Amino acid sequence: MSIGHTLLGLLETGPRHGYDLKRAFDARFGQDRPLHYGQVYSTMSRLLKNGLVEVEGIEHGEGPDRKRYAITDAGITDVERWLVQPEKPEPYLQSTLYTKVVLALLTGRDAAGLLDAQRAEHLRLMRGLTERKRSGDLADQLICDHALFHLEADLRWLELTAARLDQLGKTVRT
Repeated sequence: MSIGHTLLGLLETGPRHGYDLKRAFDARFGQDRPLHYGQVYSTMSRLLKNGLVEVEGIEHGEGPDRKRYAITDAGITDVERWLVQPEKPEPYLQSTLYTKVVLALLTGRDAAGLLDAQRAEHLRLMRGLTERKRSGDLADQLICDHALFHLEADLRWLELTAARLDQLGKTVRT
């Protein structure tokens, strides 16, 4: 996820302070990985330097000054460009899990046990996501569906690999 573009998109709805941007980000996108305040302010500093946002006002108070950021025309153009650009699909051609299976086979370890343990971990996570989906709002349901579909594909790969372990073992040992 592009934090900068996401914050720019949030600013399109109106100027905000860094604290407000963090709250809006966390409410919409950061339930599992909330932003740190430092990340918000370092991102806003970079966007300001690049001319994508401007400081609309500064409020003085007891603590540090509060800057109110607004998106510039260049920022709007940048968000538009980002939104229409398709994301590169992640094919996972050289995954850590595949590497572990091959290394287990090469070193005489229990690759089937590794796959079983991974399957159990995937199923545990899927149960949690399914429960979250049941009790969540539409945003939670869509986020959980996305994760569940990826986990289901991983499970299919685990099953296929388990069925081909003997053949893979012969291949990697030669």
